[in-house]
Amino acid sequence: MNPDSAASDQRRTVVIGVAGGSGSGKTTVAQRILAAIGEQNIACLPHDAYYRDFDAIPRIGGEIVNFDHPDALETSLLVQHIMQLRQGIPAQIPVYDFSTHSRSTQTRTVHPAPIVLVEGILIFADAALRDQFDVRIFVDADADIRFIRRLERDVSERGRTVESIIHQYLESVRPMHLDFVEPSKRYADMIVPEGGYNDVAIHLLTDHIKRLIESARAQSANA
Repeated sequence: MNPDSAASDQRRTVVIGVAGGSGSGKTTVAQRILAAIGEQNIACLPHDAYYRDFDAIPRIGGEIVNFDHPDALETSLLVQHIMQLRQGIPAQIPVYDFSTHSRSTQTRTVHPAPIVLVEGILIFADAALRDQFDVRIFVDADADIRFIRRLERDVSERGRTVESIIHQYLESVRPMHLDFVEPSKRYADMIVPEGGYNDVAIHLLTDHIKRLIESARAQSANA
């Protein structure tokens, strides 16, 4: 790819970050953005795909595996992949196996698109990653609502006991939320309360994204 082509791809790529605490509804917001903008226009990069292997994830007290600490994820690789997509280069992103807490030997190809959508609880906590975003969205919800959603999900989808979920929440999820996730809210361009159920916020957000795409395409056409 020649430099002029790469520069053109960078101009027409808009990178959007959707952050928020576990159970806040950020996945629902991301899905509604996909539905409104069209999957063909969006390259999705979930931060969860970049978890490190089990043995490399930090521990609390040598016992609890702390999946909610920034060091649990290989964020530098995510930054590299965003930069590739901006340059029009496909990215081979990790495939994480949550049953074994390790990366698969396979990867998933993500192709360049007008929008790169990144989702995760800690994406605004890392300065290098935060600087990649053209639009930063923080999905907000009360702590009790987030906990109930997490409890229901982990019991029904992951077969965990209520006791283990509460223990993990109190020892790692809640402290990490207060240390890293909640403070990162100040970097958001837009805070969406009530998650994906806030129709007004979603409509305003998707309209803004559509205008960004049109502007980026116009810049590319005039280059």
